Amino acid sequence: MNKFLALLTALVLSTTLAHTAVSSISPALNATVTAPKAVVLKFSEPIEVRFSTFRVMAMPAGQAVDAAAKVALAEKADSPKLASLPLNAPALAAQVSVPLKASLKAGRYVVAWTLLSEDGHPVTGHSTFRVK
Repeated sequence: MNKFLALLTALVLSTTLAHTAVSSISPALNATVTAPKAVVLKFSEPIEVRFSTFRVMAMPAGQAVDAAAKVALAEKADSPKLASLPLNAPALAAQVSVPLKASLKAGRYVVAWTLLSEDGHPVTGHSTFRVK
């Protein structure tokens, strides 16, 4: 019985402490694609979109992905430096479609996000894709 309670406690704690994650992204990590109209992110659980930030930006030459992601997240949603357009999504969503500007130029792009996990912790991440 004690083993059962320990297992149950561990399961409850691991579920409670789990952070929201991006379960899939399209275009996929490091994919080479024709210019997409949007980047689609799916999450392990619904997120509060109003407390989340999503940015897509062309990768500056010679810049590391982590640094480019930080630069992208620092930009305002309507910045001309971004390839993404301001997001118009429901308040709570398990999937977000980030619209992109028309006619993306060939090159590498970083997708960066910060979202608020259900447990109140921020989750930051990034991905990249290449436009041919």
